[in-house]
Amino acid sequence: MTTCCKTKCLEEAQAYIQELKTLKPCLYDKDFLRTWDKSYDDIRTVLLVAQILEDLYCANVSCRIFESGIAASVFRDNSTRTRFSFSFAASLLGLKISDLDEEKSQIAHGETVRETANMISFMTEVIGIRDDKWIGQGHKYMVEVAEAVAEGSKEGVLPQKPCLVNLQCDEDHPTQAMADLLHLVKHFGGMDKLKGKKVAMTWAYSPSYGKPLSVPQGIIALLPRLGMDVVLAHPKGYELLPEIIEAGKKHAADNGGSLTVCNSMDEAFKDADVVYPKSWAPLEIMQERVRLPSREGPEQKKLEERALAMNAEHKEWECTEEKMKLTKDGKALYMHCLPADITGVSCKEGEVAASVFERYRIDTYKEAGHKPYIIASMIITSKFKDPAAVMEHLIKEKKPRVIPL
Repeated sequence: MTTCCKTKCLEEAQAYIQELKTLKPCLYDKDFLRTWDKSYDDIRTVLLVAQILEDLYCANVSCRIFESGIAASVFRDNSTRTRFSFSFAASLLGLKISDLDEEKSQIAHGETVRETANMISFMTEVIGIRDDKWIGQGHKYMVEVAEAVAEGSKEGVLPQKPCLVNLQCDEDHPTQAMADLLHLVKHFGGMDKLKGKKVAMTWAYSPSYGKPLSVPQGIIALLPRLGMDVVLAHPKGYELLPEIIEAGKKHAADNGGSLTVCNSMDEAFKDADVVYPKSWAPLEIMQERVRLPSREGPEQKKLEERALAMNAEHKEWECTEEKMKLTKDGKALYMHCLPADITGVSCKEGEVAASVFERYRIDTYKEAGHKPYIIASMIITSKFKDPAAVMEHLIKEKKPRVIPL
């Protein structure tokens, strides 16, 4: 990067810091589990710190705020983007990643959640958890871990209380939703430019089963808070958790946005500024899945076959060139949390036509690229009372991230 570009990044970071100073967040010593439990100032603070971190990284300024310490990760489901984003965030801030492999732990021998949480936290600053497979259990598990380490800190077991970051649960995917929001802020040129923009959060066909509900739930709960008009579209049977729809509608009413629900992809796409076609599993089947006596076996297999057959009834729910023409000027921003099911590329028939995805492929990579900074921001705002002062300290020190030779 040229000296001019580095200077511009630092100037931009300074401007964000000044805006940061005007906010009154309540993030210090708190966990980040669901966006709808956070205030507007909380959300704005996390976005600003993430933007500052991006600018400092690009300006070759070190963002190390820890000289030692652990970032413990617990992934109870497969992950690429979020797993590496958590590692990137930890490295950016100077923390070492330690991944809990439950199969190699004492959990199988009866170790309780409270015990595990404390045993992995002696020098831990942050715990990142992904637990998204089972409706009614992921968020509950995270709350139990958070309560356990809070008790450990209070009773003197732990020298510090680790903050907990939700890396996706059954209810919300806050690091994804916040990264998506930052992508929109950058695409449209500012947070103040989002009001009145129409977002189509729609179900899309997938030949796979069991995709969580947390991404669409995160989007419909967060974006109406910015005054955006969100349309949730899905076939009958693919409803989301009603309490989260109500949370989204409340935030919409409080912030001048809207949240409507329909059963037509075309209706959602019509005049949309943004489209987010993403598959998720039928709610009833996900609930039935939890009630089965075994997590694996023939009964689960039969349930999977039912879900796939149900998906196959809605193959027309695909983001095609024809549907994109329905959007505003035919140029809506396509978004996806990745990996997308791309027709003729990753599967025979899927969520999005290959030509549409290819046109927005680099955009989706940039969308994903914000997540490490969002996670790092959630850590900083939980561990430090005054994040603006922390950012100013980094700029004042101006230690190079990479030694310039």
